[in-house]
Amino acid sequence: MHKIPVYFMPGLAASPAIFENINLPEDRFACHYLTWLPPEKNEPIAQYAKRLTKGIEENPVLIGVSFGGLIVQEMAKIIKARKVVIISSVRCNAEFPRRMRFAKRIRAYHLFPTRLMQEMGLLAQMFVGNNAVTRRLNLYDKFMSVRDKKYLDWAFKTIINWDRCDPDMDVVHIHGDADEVFPPRYLKSFIPVPGGTHVTVLTKGKWLSEHLPELIEGSVE
Repeated sequence: MHKIPVYFMPGLAASPAIFENINLPEDRFACHYLTWLPPEKNEPIAQYAKRLTKGIEENPVLIGVSFGGLIVQEMAKIIKARKVVIISSVRCNAEFPRRMRFAKRIRAYHLFPTRLMQEMGLLAQMFVGNNAVTRRLNLYDKFMSVRDKKYLDWAFKTIINWDRCDPDMDVVHIHGDADEVFPPRYLKSFIPVPGGTHVTVLTKGKWLSEHLPELIEGSVE
């Protein structure tokens, strides 16, 4: 039996370890995990996505989280995909929250504290006593594998300037109903994950493991 090739693209600066809680049936799916490449200077997202498609099997399922969701949608412009699934992401820039659209107008991506993101562990120590903030920072410190400032600067600028204006409604959109980065009220439509936040991929692995096979194979609308 031919297994369906599934390619997972992690979120901003994250490693494939963020998918550790997702388990798809091995007799039906062949899972592959993509990693972030060092971007070339001022590299357009389309060119970056093209580089990521090298070596990918024909007619794959592409699954992307957050910024990785933008990337897999760009990849699907280059290769024919069986299905595109995004988690904790958006289908177009019109679904960005107001603060992100404002950031684009004033070119605020130059102001993102990318150097702080390189030192998440140290930053967490500054919030001793605030358990919620410390847990979140330690979580990012554990799963953030790319800390190169050139990559982080490129990534923030690329996200803010994403030029897709119209959503592709064929893209399967899974989203936590409590996502704080991309609030659900800005989204056109999505499959809600009850209690899911922007780190749904980490905290709702059981839900994703149960529902992804049906969503991939098309038996659930």
